Amino acid sequence: MDHGKRPQKARARSPRPLDPARLEELALAYVARFATTAGKLRTYLKRKLRERGWAGEGDPEADEDAPPPDLEALIERFVAHGYVDDAGYARMRSADLLRRGYGARRVSQQLMQAGIAEDLRADVAPEEAERRAAALALARKRRFGPFAAGQAPTGEDAHKIREKQLAAMVRAGHDFDHARRVLDASAPDDLAQWVAEAREDYQE
Repeated sequence: MDHGKRPQKARARSPRPLDPARLEELALAYVARFATTAGKLRTYLKRKLRERGWAGEGDPEADEDAPPPDLEALIERFVAHGYVDDAGYARMRSADLLRRGYGARRVSQQLMQAGIAEDLRADVAPEEAERRAAALALARKRRFGPFAAGQAPTGEDAHKIREKQLAAMVRAGHDFDHARRVLDASAPDDLAQWVAEAREDYQE
């Protein structure tokens, strides 16, 4: 027995081109693994089609009558079965981003990138109390304004820090009025009252 030769590694096989059954299997696996939207599922399936191709494409012996991939019919079927729920995704994603301290503008941008339609984004847009609570959450998380630790800076240092924090809050999607209100608060309890007032106004 010749021990000097090493067995050759098996060549990596190219993945088989997709057909209707394989395409649906990929779609099912995707929606089972991720909370998603019709737009994100469409993007995923288009990418898989680019990577693997469609059965029969470029094959002169393939059936010329073989139908092309019908992504829209597949997605509509998944929506009808409840596998994809844009409204549910929008509500869940919006609530998660607000809890993490992102503002209304950033929430809308994230939903748009996920393929959520404009009217649905408007339906889940946060109310005033939710906007204030999100600004408070970001300030607490980042130790902005009255949540800063240690001795408060003075003079030019205080101005620079405030401008830096203001820019960070605006980048996170908060409007200037809310950002200024948070940074100018004298104490955390002041902001808690500010949020509570908006909730009371909403319930009236």
